[in-house]
Amino acid sequence: MTPQFNFLIGGRAVGDARECFAVINPSTGELLGEVAKASPADVAEAVRVAQQAQPGWAARSDQERAETIRLLAATLRDNAEQLAAWVAREQGKPLGGLGPETVPGARFELSACQAWCEVNASLSVPHEVVFEDQTRRDEVMREPYGVIAAIAPWNWPLMIAIWQIVPALRMGNAVVLKPSEYTSIATLEMVRILAQVLPPGVLNVVTGAGDVGAALVQDPRIGKILFTGSTATGSRIAAIAAQRIVPTTLELGGNDAAVVLPDADPQAIAMGLFWGAFINMGQTCACIKRLYVHDSIHDAVVSELSDLVRAMPVGDPLAEGTVMGPIQNRMQFDKVTRLVRDTVQQGRGRVVCGGEPLPGPGYFFPLTLITGVRDGDAIVDEEQFGPVLPIIRYDKVEEAIASANRLDLGLGASVWGQDPVQTRQVASQLQAGTVWVNQHGAVHPMVPFGGTKRSGWGVEFGVDGLKSVSTQRVISIRK
Repeated sequence: MTPQFNFLIGGRAVGDARECFAVINPSTGELLGEVAKASPADVAEAVRVAQQAQPGWAARSDQERAETIRLLAATLRDNAEQLAAWVAREQGKPLGGLGPETVPGARFELSACQAWCEVNASLSVPHEVVFEDQTRRDEVMREPYGVIAAIAPWNWPLMIAIWQIVPALRMGNAVVLKPSEYTSIATLEMVRILAQVLPPGVLNVVTGAGDVGAALVQDPRIGKILFTGSTATGSRIAAIAAQRIVPTTLELGGNDAAVVLPDADPQAIAMGLFWGAFINMGQTCACIKRLYVHDSIHDAVVSELSDLVRAMPVGDPLAEGTVMGPIQNRMQFDKVTRLVRDTVQQGRGRVVCGGEPLPGPGYFFPLTLITGVRDGDAIVDEEQFGPVLPIIRYDKVEEAIASANRLDLGLGASVWGQDPVQTRQVASQLQAGTVWVNQHGAVHPMVPFGGTKRSGWGVEFGVDGLKSVSTQRVISIRK
């Protein structure tokens, strides 16, 4: 019998007799389970319950909320293996390991969830005196928005959900979460476990496709919207929010460029470039999607990368030793396949390794390197969001900078080289929310993160991230 997974409102499972949708194992194509779809009335009830629970949660002291967030971290640690297994089955990340040979897979994702809880519990945003003289004193206070709508994606379903949930709770908000319909089961299991630690109604989850997310962001009781996903969907959410002047934090698509300078050591940077491009099978917003390499070391970099690509085992995510898994869903699999095939058929590039879907069940596509492409080619200009890396030669550093900046996305970027003065100079010219030097995608819970241009607005992480899920009130006192 196919298991059914229900959504949670007020700490209670809801969904019996509701319409359901299927969740598929991307490695096998088999049915993992059916998830109850929330109706508009269910979404409204989740918001009502959250609104009712929020004042009591906000009334707790800062220290009490911090201690609860620490309990969330401990709960995630106690249930990490169970949740990692769900991520591996449902999202497709290999389990990986934690240690000197860590593979950034499902166990890594759960470790990151714990780290973000612990760091947010350690931070606080006290009242701040911003001005004082003999005549007046001005203080800035931070207050919760109330109910926050959080919409999480399928690529890092638990980690990004935690990025949204935990800062919001830390600042006294209640949350209604809508996970991706592709990865709802792992998220429901996580929320079910976390809800046992939290007061009823403080964290709720509703499940379904885009119409459920639309009902959530359109609810007039929502105080702020947090969304991670595509630029197209983010644009629609921004339009809805603008009608009610509701603040948003949008972390949207990226087509991150990496620039390898002439003095870079191909062997020394190869592993960093590899994981910068292929973490989570390339299904990460802030990973390398375009690699610009100076002509003098182009072939050496391609050689080093191809050696790594060929050595990485692709297969069953639940098998120990697997490094790479499938693409998560059919839609993304078809897009990656189309981009690579069109590039080859049009004679726009040369496949160094990979290039064709792997035989058998599941959405397996091999790690693929493509050279001989240039700006304007679809494989370069479109965010492929998969295990494909186009490598573009350049002659002058100024040309590479212009190429990196030419698109309308700006989530992340990186520069690779040995001269700290030159790498810093190039980094300062790349248009992205975060520019890494000799690393890529190295987000940290203490460091603000967010995009520019059509990659979104607002910041997450650290004190700035806490401030972003709270409103500002100035108390100005005349002496």
